[in-house]
Amino acid sequence: MKKLVVGNWKMNGSLGANRQLLESVVAGMPKGELCDAAVCVPSIYLFQIQDLLGKTDLKWGAQDVSAHEQGAYTGEISAAMLRDLGCRFTLVGHSERRLYHGESDQIVAAKAQRALSCGVAPIVCVGESLAEREAGETMTVVKRQLAAVIHAVGHCVSEIVVAYEPVWAIGTGRTASPEQAQEVHAVLRNQLIAACGHSSAVPRILYGGSMNATNATDLLAQPDIDGGLIGGASLKAADFLSILSAASAE
Repeated sequence: MKKLVVGNWKMNGSLGANRQLLESVVAGMPKGELCDAAVCVPSIYLFQIQDLLGKTDLKWGAQDVSAHEQGAYTGEISAAMLRDLGCRFTLVGHSERRLYHGESDQIVAAKAQRALSCGVAPIVCVGESLAEREAGETMTVVKRQLAAVIHAVGHCVSEIVVAYEPVWAIGTGRTASPEQAQEVHAVLRNQLIAACGHSSAVPRILYGGSMNATNATDLLAQPDIDGGLIGGASLKAADFLSILSAASAE
């Protein structure tokens, strides 16, 4: 299975900066399609990104999706709308959505289910806070978060992507050690094997806690890390390309 590297731009970008960044990334991407790559951008830029990337190997997606199909939900963006704009992916349950917008495991699961119904692969984010890690609750938390999605999507679980993002390692400059990350990824893989019924059907599990050009090689060398969900480093072409090279070498 090829590794998958997804950039999460968060609330960053402009028309000019987006074009410059993506032109540099596309020009420098490793040849031979040795890994899959995508960027998840602010929804307001999806039209531009579709135009810029439509004939390239770099896929694109959104950072969130509504749990509702359509209707009177001002400000929401539906999965069908994302599909219209060529999105292959959408993030669901990112720790910032859980923290700042109060998204529960059930809301995240509903969003994942809605995305799948329209052919958009949800990148389901799970992860523990520093307090939960220090209390020894890491495995309990991530398994609970993932279980809600598995229950909601049923036999379609093989079509999702999972991203483990320890909350204490996002935007803090701290990173889980390769061994710490691998330990959690192995638990998540076993949970997914049980849900899918066979290891060959297990979706890719990305690491999403401050992966960067310096640590990517060591993290991606772990047996159960299938790629990365990249924050700040995805806004710098050289850094993002370095991570793509590391993913292509595995």
